[in-house]
Amino acid sequence: MKIKSITLQKTKYYYTMREVCNILDVKAHVLRFWETQFPQLNPQRKKGSNRRYTQKDIQLLKKIQYLLYEKKFTIKGAKKALRNVEDISTKENVQIDMESYESKRALKRLKNKLTELKNITSNFVKETQDNPDE
Repeated sequence: MKIKSITLQKTKYYYTMREVCNILDVKAHVLRFWETQFPQLNPQRKKGSNRRYTQKDIQLLKKIQYLLYEKKFTIKGAKKALRNVEDISTKENVQIDMESYESKRALKRLKNKLTELKNITSNFVKETQDNPDE
């Protein structure tokens, strides 16, 4: 199975919801919910109401995800932190080391894949030991 890329392409201007879900490793309903809760998040809509996310939208989504999942903020707390980001004292507190955060997420996904591979190989070895004639 392929490990999801967490880096954005520099030449791409718009991303689909599916691409953003893969980048952030969240489900589509989570993105739709965040859109209702965070007024700063307002992706453009294409015909048929398909969302078009910009790199700026994705950076905001990463900040929201960081505040909610890593810092364990409530929705209300994350809203307040993002709303007050212009305030210098709050800006220092909300400053996010996204590269570190993304690396941590990538390592977690890699660990899960390695565990899965270990289980597959263990099962294969067990089967070959049980059936040595094949």
